[in-house]
Amino acid sequence: MQSAKLGIWVNSKIRATSRKKFFKKIFEQKYLFLMSFPLVIWGIIFKYIPLFGWTMAFQNYKPGRGFFQQQWVGFDQFIQFLTDKYFYMVLRNTLAMSIMGLVCSFTFPVILALCLNEIRNLRFKKTIQTVSYLPHFVSWIVVAGMFSKMLSTDGGIVNNILTGLHILDQPVQFLARPELFWGIVTIADLWKEVGWNSIIFFAAMAAIDPERYEAAIADGAGRFRRMWHITLPGIRSTFIILLIMSIGWITSIGFERQMLLGNSLVQDYANVLDLYVLRYGLQLMRFSFGTAVGMANSVVSLLLLFLANRLAKRFDEGTLI
Repeated sequence: MQSAKLGIWVNSKIRATSRKKFFKKIFEQKYLFLMSFPLVIWGIIFKYIPLFGWTMAFQNYKPGRGFFQQQWVGFDQFIQFLTDKYFYMVLRNTLAMSIMGLVCSFTFPVILALCLNEIRNLRFKKTIQTVSYLPHFVSWIVVAGMFSKMLSTDGGIVNNILTGLHILDQPVQFLARPELFWGIVTIADLWKEVGWNSIIFFAAMAAIDPERYEAAIADGAGRFRRMWHITLPGIRSTFIILLIMSIGWITSIGFERQMLLGNSLVQDYANVLDLYVLRYGLQLMRFSFGTAVGMANSVVSLLLLFLANRLAKRFDEGTLI
């Protein structure tokens, strides 16, 4: 009996000590909490409160009616898009372009950051950085116009080069070839974002201890060995965290690229989930249907995020939580 009371007393003391440490830490970091408070309020107002709108996915929503005047239909909206054959074609396009973009958006930015990290001429390095970053700030409307012109059969530079080198006998209308559309979208996105995506990798490389490179040089390691054994392991945790976050967005790739570069000839390869919601949900006034697709997309993205984080934790890599 006395040992049980002693155990309870010890546990209460431990909890009291933990609470004191917790509140002490909050007091020590009070300015950080105050700085983050407006962002938390913004997130609650614009991110969490609007989730109430997900109730439309379970209704046959009609504008102008009150909340309690709507017709509740349960999971009918989900059944509609899950039994729609066109939905799976759209899902195929979304996953294909997302995975291609994911591979390219990590491979090439890392290679670019590695190359920039090895440049010793500071002026030349800054010039390359600036040139590679600038396309990020160009509108997709401009980028789509540029690629359409370059791939055109009427004076397009790509066709001129390929026919001039006798690789092609006659110009090809690339944007009218459905099997090429995914690759064109991926290349356009890569050109636009490769420099911007390399910034965080380049910053991670700059944080690596220079003494490790000096020790490797003293041991006779060449440039490529230093990249492989020092630079790449040094940015591994950054790489894993960014990959986990990107996997969470794998089904949400937007629709600007596909809408601007697509046309009726490549429709079956250009439609993605966001376009599907726009065309078959909002434009047809099927708000409940669009909400149901968007809700399912968000749930799948969240599950993919937690799955990627769990796998990274299992392999003892960097994780988000």
